Amino acid sequence: MSLYKKRSAPIRIALSVMTLSGLVLTAQAQGTSAAALSGSVSLKDVFETAWQRQPEAHALQSRRDAALAQAKAASMLSPEPPSLEISQRSDRMTGNSGAREAEVGIAVPIWLPGQRTASADLAQAEISLVERKLLASQLRLASSVRDAWWGWLRARVDAELASEQLANAQRIAADVAKRTNAGDLAKSDQHQAEGAVAAAQAHAAQAQAASAAALAQVMALTGRTAPADLKVNAAVEPTPDSTPHTGASVGHPLLAELEDRITMAERTAQLISAQRRSNPELTVATTRGRGAFGERYGQTVLIGIRVPLGAGPRHDARLATAQAEAIEVQSQLVLEQARIQADKQGAAARLEAARTQLDAAQRRAQLANESRSFFDKSFRLGESDLPTRLRIEAEAAEAARQAARSRIDLASAISALRQSLGLLPQ
Repeated sequence: MSLYKKRSAPIRIALSVMTLSGLVLTAQAQGTSAAALSGSVSLKDVFETAWQRQPEAHALQSRRDAALAQAKAASMLSPEPPSLEISQRSDRMTGNSGAREAEVGIAVPIWLPGQRTASADLAQAEISLVERKLLASQLRLASSVRDAWWGWLRARVDAELASEQLANAQRIAADVAKRTNAGDLAKSDQHQAEGAVAAAQAHAAQAQAASAAALAQVMALTGRTAPADLKVNAAVEPTPDSTPHTGASVGHPLLAELEDRITMAERTAQLISAQRRSNPELTVATTRGRGAFGERYGQTVLIGIRVPLGAGPRHDARLATAQAEAIEVQSQLVLEQARIQADKQGAAARLEAARTQLDAAQRRAQLANESRSFFDKSFRLGESDLPTRLRIEAEAAEAARQAARSRIDLASAISALRQSLGLLPQ
């Protein structure tokens, strides 16, 4: 009789689905890694390339295999593999009167009442927890990637605007130098214009260094170096369809992981409760022997059962540990629900504020740019002085910088809201 028997069709279906999903995720990861090697990079590319470097991604398939093996073990007829027993008795060392006896048997562990069902439930909980932990780990990584990505884009915009401000300062200084040589402006005006160029050069160098440092943080997540022709896809992530709900975050990866951990702890406690003692063993053996020389060999059959006594304090300690784990994770779930709800509300408020700030910054930038055009013309005609021209140029540059950063801040706020809702980068 076979000792191994498939439990049911649902388990086989679950195992097949997990295997297929693993193959699909692996194929997707390989495709995105290849895309990240190209000259264009996006937030999604950085995230997916960074995920392939995480320890959780490397151990994912092994954890799935372990969960599948546990489910398969729960479907067997015996909780442990059977053992073969062989023994032989003889009086050769004592009297050598011809007594001989040989015994061959097999001992099969037996499921305790409720143990097999509890083991199957625990195995299913482990399968679910593996996938939930995967999503939770990805979401935690997404938070780091999003912070690094938008921080780099802010620094990159600052560097680009600082370079543009330097070019404008150099243009003004060149115009001032010509007019100074022509006698239209004083030497002090030329010194002031050259001083503005020096300040713009220092600011541009500082902004370029900050941009390079921020880019290095992004590339560190991917384990790669930025190519010389790196192009950035700074597309804004899709805005969530609705604002955060006031209720519990059903389906949030971090909460789903904690819920599965609670299920795991509860089912572990149920399994331990069913395992109050070691598994009994059913023994079936046959014996062939004789009492002395000249006697005929006889054969007997032995059927026996071995029932261990209770585990005592060891069992109580294991059960208390599992129950304590369930209580601890339940308390952690309550705290995490409150934290996520607060994050949602804060992210929604920041998004609305970012939209308002962007509108204001764009209006300011438009007005400052028009004023710069007016004063640039009047300065060339000699109707305004150099300090006023430099002040207007500085105000226009600051307004352009604020408008550009406001656009990044809006995209970052949308990304933060998606993070609070448990959505991965897109």
